[in-house]
Amino acid sequence: MNRIWAKYLPACIKTRLEGRQSLQDIISNTGWLFADKVLRMGMGLLVGVWVARYLGPEQFGLLSYTGAFVALFSAFANLGLDGIVVRNIVRNPSCRDETLGTAFVLKIIGGALTLGLTTGAILLLRPADTLTHWLVGITAAGMIFQAFDTIDFWFQSQVRSKYTVYAKNAAFLCVTLVKVVLILVKAPLVAFAWAGLAEIALGAAGMAAAYRVSGRKLKTWRASTHLARELLRDSWPLILSSVVIMIYMRIDQVMIGEMVGNTEVGVYSAAVRLAEVWYFIPMAVVSSVFPSVVEARAVGDALFYGRLQKLYNLMAFMAYIVAIPVTFIAGWVVEILFGAAYGKAGPMLALLIWAGLFTNLGVARSSFLTTMNWTRVHFITVSLGCLINVLLNLLLIPRFGGMGAVVASCIAYWFAAHGSCFIYRPLHKTGWMLTRAIIYPRIW
Repeated sequence: MNRIWAKYLPACIKTRLEGRQSLQDIISNTGWLFADKVLRMGMGLLVGVWVARYLGPEQFGLLSYTGAFVALFSAFANLGLDGIVVRNIVRNPSCRDETLGTAFVLKIIGGALTLGLTTGAILLLRPADTLTHWLVGITAAGMIFQAFDTIDFWFQSQVRSKYTVYAKNAAFLCVTLVKVVLILVKAPLVAFAWAGLAEIALGAAGMAAAYRVSGRKLKTWRASTHLARELLRDSWPLILSSVVIMIYMRIDQVMIGEMVGNTEVGVYSAAVRLAEVWYFIPMAVVSSVFPSVVEARAVGDALFYGRLQKLYNLMAFMAYIVAIPVTFIAGWVVEILFGAAYGKAGPMLALLIWAGLFTNLGVARSSFLTTMNWTRVHFITVSLGCLINVLLNLLLIPRFGGMGAVVASCIAYWFAAHGSCFIYRPLHKTGWMLTRAIIYPRIW
């Protein structure tokens, strides 16, 4: 075992990893993703808090509102292709260039569609608010550059995410410094939207360079109309699912902005930012484990469901490690980081952090549904969760403001990830596996 990190492990762990190349690749890949997200979490949170303090709850609320508004349409840019493309490359590596090229073209078209839909919708919703029009348009333009995330699909399929980490962190660090300068020169709100767009564009250029450095060439990609139809046939339920997921993850901020005001959005967004800063954990783990889950399915049910149960257990365990301490220190953390102006976010964070348990399990469950090609089931479950969230927001936000949105989110996240498994018989087994993970997340 010639991994650099392996020499720091205890002898008993080294022995268990010896000769298990696939597991070593997963650990190494997850480590790179964790390093990426920890850097982003640390510097991003620090500078993000500084930006929030500089802008104040009202302007920070407007910036958060526009980000949430664009996110509602972002599924049309992603097209639900992430897991589908990785799965297809793992199953049939010889079609790599055709698969990647087709996905790239589809994502460019989807990004342009997102830009058009988003700007049109905000013009109808707030026809006289020029500043919001600019903020939404600038933010939505980044969806086109996200087509270059197709390159990451290849790195995921090869469990080599370090190249993605290099590319995106370079862009992140540059733009983070730019944001600090913007604060120091007292730049206007719209400048921070431009900075966000610059980060996505620089990240796209970095991804192209990383692909080249890894020995691959974009010019070998080729698009296929036939394959595009196949990809969309598999992914359209995931597109709809992603639309629904974005609605029940971001509609709360939009509804608070329309029903209560930008200041309440700013306070609520502070709690959301702190609660979601940990969401990189399930994303990093599942993206690294997903290829091995696909391979286990081909071997047999015993190995397949065994790996899934271990994944569910790990997701629940990591959620508890975060949620339990944050529950007790939420108010203190908000006060220290954001200041007294955001004090109401403390109780919101103490409750909202528990939604992370069901977010973790939902991400893990999605790998199971994608492997089984049960994308329609995924769409139905998240649609029901979205409906519950919207109805509860309509009922609770006028009475309780941001705290009402917190309660609605927790209930909706639970139902979409766990509760919905018990209303569809083929998912009963998954539901009980998730229950076991919630009650006793054994990871050893």
